[in-house]
Amino acid sequence: MPDSADLHKKEATPESSILLVQSHSGELSTLERALRKSGFKVIAASTVKEALGLLVSGKFSALLCMLQGPTPGDSFTLINAMRHVHPDAVTMIITDYPALKESLVALLPLADELVVTPVPPTEIIALLKDRLRSPRPKKWKPPEPVANILERNAKQTISEWLVRVNDVKDLVDQPLSDEGRTGHLPRLLQEVIKRLRAPRLEEGDASVSMAAISHGKVRREQGYTAAMLVTESRILQVCIFKTLRSNLASLDWTLVLTDVMTIADEVDSQLTQTMASFSGKN
Repeated sequence: MPDSADLHKKEATPESSILLVQSHSGELSTLERALRKSGFKVIAASTVKEALGLLVSGKFSALLCMLQGPTPGDSFTLINAMRHVHPDAVTMIITDYPALKESLVALLPLADELVVTPVPPTEIIALLKDRLRSPRPKKWKPPEPVANILERNAKQTISEWLVRVNDVKDLVDQPLSDEGRTGHLPRLLQEVIKRLRAPRLEEGDASVSMAAISHGKVRREQGYTAAMLVTESRILQVCIFKTLRSNLASLDWTLVLTDVMTIADEVDSQLTQTMASFSGKN
């Protein structure tokens, strides 16, 4: 009669090679030993760079990635790469940070499972085997440039901006129509999008914004104050980033940090030019 170890090994097929990305903690070593005992071939990595090299050069049925603390970016990078190289592989995120679970559900739709520790290795392995036996349909889409996301969602961003502006007493005290309040935004957003698509500029090297200059002159005629212009610009930046947050699953994470810095610099440059025009310097 075969022993339990032999039965475990029969459940794991020869193709069941697992890429286990882990630190050198005792808990994860326990998981690795349990995986091997269950018949899986385990290849372990301790850094994202090492894991990326392994997944490109090998064949894997699953990725198990341990996420310690509130730093989901590394896991997203690995899962995104796994989807490109091994599109049918099972992907599992194991985290010791419970507060991150809700945000990871939105941030990592490509993952098959999200496990918050402490969980016994036997439960993780049972879940892995279940996913290998009954894989879920993949809903993977190629990442999208930030510029495309902002362009596609421009109307929603402007609508969100108007809602927030209408909650600020100093701004709504100015008797303007919705068009009068938002008429400048399509051009300002288009300039942000245009800069995102252009060759990279160093911080502070933004181009002249005719939309911002015109906006300053119009707001002066409408009776705005300089403080109100600053508030408008701050709300615009918040709304842009909210649009990106609502589209996290579509983002190209290799460019997000650079694009966020570009957006902040462009919006700041627009405000500077609006203020100069408002004060009569342009």
